[in-house]
Amino acid sequence: MDATGAHSREPEDVVELFAHEDGFFWVDVPVWDRDGEEVLRGLGVHPMVLEACRQRNYVPTVHGYDDHVFVTTQSPFLGAVGHVHLLELDQIIAHHYLVTVHGPINPDVEQSRAQEETDAVLARIESGRFRPATPTDLSYAITSAVARRQSGLIREVAAKLPGLERQVMSSQLRDPEALLEAMFLLRHELITTRTMAAQCHDIWVRMADIRRMGDDPDTVRARDLADQFDRVRSLADGEAHFLFGVIELYQTKVHTKMTVAMERLAVIAAVTLPVTAIASVYGMNVIVNQQTHYVQLVIVLVVMIAISMLLLRWARRQGWW
Repeated sequence: MDATGAHSREPEDVVELFAHEDGFFWVDVPVWDRDGEEVLRGLGVHPMVLEACRQRNYVPTVHGYDDHVFVTTQSPFLGAVGHVHLLELDQIIAHHYLVTVHGPINPDVEQSRAQEETDAVLARIESGRFRPATPTDLSYAITSAVARRQSGLIREVAAKLPGLERQVMSSQLRDPEALLEAMFLLRHELITTRTMAAQCHDIWVRMADIRRMGDDPDTVRARDLADQFDRVRSLADGEAHFLFGVIELYQTKVHTKMTVAMERLAVIAAVTLPVTAIASVYGMNVIVNQQTHYVQLVIVLVVMIAISMLLLRWARRQGWW
């Protein structure tokens, strides 16, 4: 990468890196392998950086060294059944080179998904729309794309919330499992992305405090990236509050429906209780009748109906039904 633009190089050309005074190198490692590790060893990166690139990091991190800085960020990708994949991007930022390492990623995710940010920035460079002067310029553009992807997922979830709210308000709760699953899947997507943004914010706040990155403009860029991730976190918090309100509405409707059902069951029990008591007495073996006494039967039935009607009227006055 020099004043004339970007030029492709082979892995073995990295040995020339220290011989050039103008421009800088961008080394992109799509999948970690032995060749990528040898390239990084040739650059003289710290052994802890090699270990961090080799394994999967579930939490973003930053390490500062004498001549380079290592930082990890994460991008979200929605998979099947609401699963949010964490696409890891490791960056090694030095004075005259930038190394980007992708993954490791879930085998179910296409490799191209993990390279969206770097591919987009490379396309801008090749078209002449972007000319980074330093590795920190290039890192800033790539990391800004990570923040945009996080923000895009928040906006994608936000677009689903109004429909979910209408569904909850109009639902008769005939199929509560599907509705409940939809709400908690959206909640999972929001919380996961919010966690990514919050952790990336903390990492870039730390990056702004590491003076080894370079001059003041580099510190300003790091603080701006921290602000971008903080805004994503704020968006996620706002949408999460809205979603929690929808969940509370759903829970209120469920509790109200259960309360009404319990009241109706109580009315039924109260109405049938005296009828059951009278029927139980007449059904005892103590009372033995050789034949049906129709007058007595009519009186008993009238008494049962009268008691039931009185109880229904009383329950109505109480507002139970």
